[in-house]
Amino acid sequence: MMFDLARRNDVNLPYADVAAIRDAYRFNCLQDFLDLYYQGMSVLLTDQDFYDLTWAYLQRCRDDNVIHTEIFFDPQGHTQRGVSFEAVFEGIWSALLDGEQQLGISSRVIMCFLRHLEQEDAFATLNEAGPYLDRICGVGLDSSELGHPPSKFFSVFVHAGELGLKRVAHAGEEGPPEYVYEALDGLRVDRIDHGNRSLEDAELVGRLAGMKIPLTVCPQSNLRLAVVKDMRDHPIRSMLAAGLRATVNSDDPAYFGGYINDNFNALVDAVDLSAEEIVKLVRNSFKSSFLDKDSINRHLDAVAAAAGS
Repeated sequence: MMFDLARRNDVNLPYADVAAIRDAYRFNCLQDFLDLYYQGMSVLLTDQDFYDLTWAYLQRCRDDNVIHTEIFFDPQGHTQRGVSFEAVFEGIWSALLDGEQQLGISSRVIMCFLRHLEQEDAFATLNEAGPYLDRICGVGLDSSELGHPPSKFFSVFVHAGELGLKRVAHAGEEGPPEYVYEALDGLRVDRIDHGNRSLEDAELVGRLAGMKIPLTVCPQSNLRLAVVKDMRDHPIRSMLAAGLRATVNSDDPAYFGGYINDNFNALVDAVDLSAEEIVKLVRNSFKSSFLDKDSINRHLDAVAAAAGS
């Protein structure tokens, strides 16, 4: 798709073919990935581009029997290139509407701030999003974690909360447990994205478990970014055993080698997840979603029926 959109928009890519791009998907850390990620963004210029990308993602969701998705988008990665906020959001939103009507997949949209930029940029983006906030569920924090602690963004997250938006943040994938504390206490998040390194701090684990703070764990991302050296070392079972509300998710699936079922299957193969653990992870995902309570209960009933419990 990157090549197709590059041809459509007359954008030059520094790769001879698709195989060359795939060969570049070798990351030793988050920054290695981000360098390629932002380069890939360059082909996205029009609302149709964002529609096509989102629609392709939703078709993969359908193939994996996903029935609800909560997606992140990074407007700053596009508006800084001269692409309008309107083109980005309306393209994504139109595809999500079609996804619900044609594929039966419900969705929520989370607007992320790029943490390598300054808080003033985040405030400007939040203001620019004003006309669309009735369709944006929450705000998030992503991009380069190390060296960019959540504390940089306390004020904008407090303001987002005052606007009624949910709050999530990448914390504790590459960054230390202190970043998770900051996300809880300063950003006042409803969910922690990743959170693997929380396990290094017993007090933090107890707090996360007691507060039932969800962790959106992304196994394939953890492997490709060398957060774990081998999938057999993945802490998902330790998280469940500690009472954490862990969930399994896909993270930039085209780059990290897997959509949602790929992530589940990788864990089944590597750490031999039991059927009971898989069902618990699926239940956790609905409990952790930003759906209304009636929808959550309906989905939990469906999971129970499918699992024969």
